[in-house]
Amino acid sequence: MGDLPPRSSVKRWLVTTNHKDIGILYLLTSVFFLVVAGVLALLIRIQLLQSGGTILSDAGYNQVVTSHGFLMIFWFLSPFAFGFANYFVPLQIGADDLAFPRLNAMSYWLYLFSGVLVLGSFFQGATFMGGWTAYAPLNVPSYIPDFGQVGSFATILALIAFIGSVTIGSVNFLTTIYRMRAKGLRMRDIPLFSISILVTVWMMLFAFAAYLAALIILSSDHLLHTSFFALETGSGPEATDSGSLLWTHIFWFFGHPEVYIVFFPALGVLGEMVQTFSGRRLVGRKWFIIAMALVGIQSFIVWMHHMFLTAISLEIKTVMMVTTVAISLPFDLMVFSLIYTMIKGKIRWKTPFLFSLGALVIFIIGGITGVFLGAIVLDYSFRGTYWVVAHFHYVMASSAVILIGAVYYWFPKMTGKMYNEFLGKVHFAMAFIGFNLLYFPMFIVWETPRRIFHYNSGFTMWHQTATAGAFLFAASFLVMFYNLAKSLYSDRHVGESPWSYVASPEWAVSSPPPLENFPGKPSFASGELNFLDRAETDGGVEDAATDGGVEETLAPPEEHADHASWWPFLTASSVVLTGFGLAGLSVSHFVWPFLFAIPAFVAALGVHGARQDGFAQIHGIYMMLSFPLLALFFIFFHIGIGIGELASMSAYFWAALVGAVWGAYTLAGIGYESFEVPEPKMAEQWPFESVENTKLGMWTFIASDIIVFGAFIGAYIFTRIEYGWQEWWKLAKDPAAHTMAEQALEHHPVLPGLINTYLLLASSFTVVLALSAARRTEDYSIGPFSISNRSATVTFLGLTFGGAAFFLVNKGIEWVDLFVHQGWTFGVDVMSSTFYLTTGMHALHVIIGMLVMLFLIARAWTGAYVGEGEDASTIEYFGLYWHFVDIVWLFLFPLFYIL
Repeated sequence: MGDLPPRSSVKRWLVTTNHKDIGILYLLTSVFFLVVAGVLALLIRIQLLQSGGTILSDAGYNQVVTSHGFLMIFWFLSPFAFGFANYFVPLQIGADDLAFPRLNAMSYWLYLFSGVLVLGSFFQGATFMGGWTAYAPLNVPSYIPDFGQVGSFATILALIAFIGSVTIGSVNFLTTIYRMRAKGLRMRDIPLFSISILVTVWMMLFAFAAYLAALIILSSDHLLHTSFFALETGSGPEATDSGSLLWTHIFWFFGHPEVYIVFFPALGVLGEMVQTFSGRRLVGRKWFIIAMALVGIQSFIVWMHHMFLTAISLEIKTVMMVTTVAISLPFDLMVFSLIYTMIKGKIRWKTPFLFSLGALVIFIIGGITGVFLGAIVLDYSFRGTYWVVAHFHYVMASSAVILIGAVYYWFPKMTGKMYNEFLGKVHFAMAFIGFNLLYFPMFIVWETPRRIFHYNSGFTMWHQTATAGAFLFAASFLVMFYNLAKSLYSDRHVGESPWSYVASPEWAVSSPPPLENFPGKPSFASGELNFLDRAETDGGVEDAATDGGVEETLAPPEEHADHASWWPFLTASSVVLTGFGLAGLSVSHFVWPFLFAIPAFVAALGVHGARQDGFAQIHGIYMMLSFPLLALFFIFFHIGIGIGELASMSAYFWAALVGAVWGAYTLAGIGYESFEVPEPKMAEQWPFESVENTKLGMWTFIASDIIVFGAFIGAYIFTRIEYGWQEWWKLAKDPAAHTMAEQALEHHPVLPGLINTYLLLASSFTVVLALSAARRTEDYSIGPFSISNRSATVTFLGLTFGGAAFFLVNKGIEWVDLFVHQGWTFGVDVMSSTFYLTTGMHALHVIIGMLVMLFLIARAWTGAYVGEGEDASTIEYFGLYWHFVDIVWLFLFPLFYIL
């Protein structure tokens, strides 16, 4: 990385993969979204100056409230924390960089463009206005006005892109922390901030996967007119809004862990700062860490306390109430640990500590008021009121207050300059007073309904006080921006640390840290931090990454979005940038992650536009979204789409097509690019000593994907139970409710599913043979025939590809028969919706696997994985993914074809 352009060059920030640069990009971008979300918050408070509003319409107010929530929770709080994580986790654990630097850069660019997409939705009729929880049925097409369809759907796609970024980042941090710690640094000795990031990314890996599944299902309701979240079961007084209940279950399985996903990085920073400014090690540190882990696990089993007003039974509600109280106990331990550390230490009243202390007070108030909501009886009164709004902000925004303290804490380390301490304390005073003036009155006027600007006139004074607090809170950030900007150009230089007591490794290097992080190889083997000569430990050279498509197989599919009139300009601009990237930069600059995000964004422009111009109404496009090229001839044959009709498709269609093809090209460019991965030879790697970085990354990615499919299968089982397990097959026979009066679909034909089961099992076997052939030291012999290892590897990969192709062709024949000949379309009933979407999601994984196989076959043909070429582990890593795809089918086959 020594040949990177200087930081004063724009080119540097487009091509960098250095973790410190990516951390700075995250921090600056998230601050931008903070400002945007803050302006929206001020609009809300101006609207509430008087009951009935002053400046916004009903729809405008709902859009502002919803976007404020989305931007603050998704595009500010977590990315802001992970800006610090990108910068400091490698420094704290003694690593040269994150495990997958290119994926780290790709994660950032996906995050940035997803944010651009959600901001752009304001200019597309109307953005989403159903609240950040996006409760059904407010999120289904029938509840979204025509003028807001494009913008609303763009917001949904922006969330999908954001989750792609989150998943990549989670895989990266887990692999890094487990596999790249300095020698002698045990897991229990990792600094608290890095420990908090480890717990956070575990929660993110599973929670966001469930949310991704919900958003994909919601997208299908919009694009394909499936009927998941608009579903009603029963009739008359017995009718149940099952679709809304399904969304609520999946959302809060994500939503409650999300509270701790936002708070835990701040909690780690809080622990670091309390230690530093009290001058002593955290009291009960081991129990503090155990408490964090317990909360992380418990967060996934308390989601139904958000559903006390639904029709779930009282017994289940009681269990959820008990678990809600139980999850507060580990937090009690952590709070007492922090307080006792401060009592036993000698406090230094610096700006970062003031923010820490203030945030701790705020969090305690938020926690106590949350206990009220955990009680079933009280929740009946408080739910949907400003009590929830106040409690929510006292918990969530306390993390923001801590992270602002982290800015002051680590600013000297990141810049080498010291801020003005007096201005920092002025900022704290303004922020603390403004925050409590803003949110505490909401407890007093708790009877005000949330997301509604009509309220009891007797509450006017309190709402006006809250508005004054909001402006004071916002003004405090202007003090911070001025302070930090002025300090950057000051002569107040710092050395390694401006603080009297520090206990984490990032303070052992110069400020700012050098590009390579450390002057030597960090080691804790002697019980304290030492820097060893790199030439003696690693031979001066880091391990080379595999050239093949391993990292890129973890990347999400290309899905993002914006407005039709923009796409030609964006496409042309992106082509120019691609040319710039190829012609003006050497491959060592790694421009491909940035170039991948642009076509992904362009592809999204086309996908989200389908919601407005109706190309999803065309059966041929339905099918094209579902099949690979190998099955298209069935579509053309049965539906009769000609070249002329394709030429008449809208700009949205061509934007999606161009973006998808172009994105695949950039991924191939990443795969062929040589890259040095900083995987140390001397490192603590418990409990994964014998697992390579990429294999661990693949395992964690698959763990996330298991949750995605689990949510799909869970939605199918939930819906089928709502209808009645055996009554499920009667859906297609009900002439009163469905269009298939004469088409009695008693069961799906079993034979196509059985054939596909055998095809996938055989393809799993052939991919194992491909790996075996690549690893053999002599030619591969089959009876009297002898072929080279390279030819055998290519042959077995080709057979695997052929098995996948026949699987899709067989699936295509089945779908065409059901869809065209029997009229069993996507939205005819919820039975068809679950079948097409769940098996279609599996087919998408097969298609992704086939694309990777084409890449592997091309590489293997050149001898990349055999002999003196690239290590065959690349095929092994792909095999893990392919076996997972096959195992998923073993669950889908009996569920949809037999039971």
